[in-house]
Amino acid sequence: MDIRSATIADAQSLLDIYAYYVLHTPITFETEIPTIEDFSERIRTISSRYPYLVAEEAGRILGYAYATAYKGRAAYDWTVEVTVYLDQSAQAKGIGTALYDALENILKAQHIVNLTACITGGNQQSEGFHQKRGYQRVADFKKVGYKFNQWHDVIWMQKIVQEFPEEVPPFQPIHALPGHP
Repeated sequence: MDIRSATIADAQSLLDIYAYYVLHTPITFETEIPTIEDFSERIRTISSRYPYLVAEEAGRILGYAYATAYKGRAAYDWTVEVTVYLDQSAQAKGIGTALYDALENILKAQHIVNLTACITGGNQQSEGFHQKRGYQRVADFKKVGYKFNQWHDVIWMQKIVQEFPEEVPPFQPIHALPGHP
């Protein structure tokens, strides 16, 4: 299995993975499958500043993970929200772990200190996955999303990946790092 940066050419494969979650789960609160144009633009926008990675084996994409800005204010530059989606056939095979390992290494090089994950309440698989990776549950929001005729809670988890420096180095966009076009 190879982990590499996503490209726009991957958009349809990634959208195919994501569509399952939109149509069949409350894991994402999106209720309609995005168009390929919208999804491609998301990849382009996110990967202009942050890592957007895919796990691929024998030419088939098994999953993807990426980081986005936690909030749109400069003081939050050292905190990101991380996301992972896996093909249904790729669950519980270490692919999510491999994607997150690679993602965290890049984020540390970007001087990111805090990783956050927003998880739909009741998603014990995701919560357990994040706990095993060192995330701690830091917030609970009750009944903030409505999907499939049901209200859903959201939990936030956080992982501190490096020390809080007294002199804070500037955030480094992904393309400023060596080896990242």
